Amino acid sequence: MPELPEVEAARKTALRHLRGRRVLAARCAPDSIVLSGLSPRRVEKALQGATIEGAGRFGKHVWFELDRRPWPLFHFGMTGGFHFLGPAEPSPRFLKLEIELDDGRRFAFTDARRFGRLRLSGDPRSEPTLMGLGHDPLFGLPKTADLARLFGGRKAPIKAVLLDQTVFAGVGNWIADEVLYQASLHPMRPASDLKTAEVARLRSALLRIIRRAVAVDADSDRFPPGWLFHRRWGRVKNSKMPDGAAIVHDTVGGRTTAWVPSRQR
Repeated sequence: MPELPEVEAARKTALRHLRGRRVLAARCAPDSIVLSGLSPRRVEKALQGATIEGAGRFGKHVWFELDRRPWPLFHFGMTGGFHFLGPAEPSPRFLKLEIELDDGRRFAFTDARRFGRLRLSGDPRSEPTLMGLGHDPLFGLPKTADLARLFGGRKAPIKAVLLDQTVFAGVGNWIADEVLYQASLHPMRPASDLKTAEVARLRSALLRIIRRAVAVDADSDRFPPGWLFHRRWGRVKNSKMPDGAAIVHDTVGGRTTAWVPSRQR
């Protein structure tokens, strides 16, 4: 599932390919789930003839800023993604939206499992789905003391709190596991149990991981070799870190969780 770094990488790529381009034609697939009840014709009419001036993001949501309103607002869900195509390239599978640009290239939005969404918005930041989100780590986090007070009122496991989009917008499963590993925190500890120094470690790890992942455009091959990320997948039996520390897989807050007992307490 795309998380903040993957969505930010998609936003930057879209900006590079689309900024300043005019939409000659738009084709939208009829999908009442992904389109949230919008008609394909409504989406096509909003895009056709518009010039794409920019692209914005908050959490896992990204939008294109046109020279007129409304703007298209995307959420990738589990399998959504952007594609940038040459004039002769075939359209990808699971197509939800395709637009033809004034330079002959094309843009496509796809979603195989249909958990993503495509909406139209006059002001994305005022949409209820975005206004209900918490802090986007790339745009800044509360100070340690403020985070400690926030955690103090939550008895849920800290892993579940990290995944709560009303607390941290854009943080998903791999980021949460990586943060807890690097901050040396047990994923099942109640958030209210964390001491101020532990909250400070968590905050520092979250900022460091997000910034590093964004800096390399979410290219996991360029993540530091010591990250848990490289060894957390698939519930592989007897998985170990480079130093030989065992990796355990549990379920916390309904999500698969990889952690290292010898380090995380």
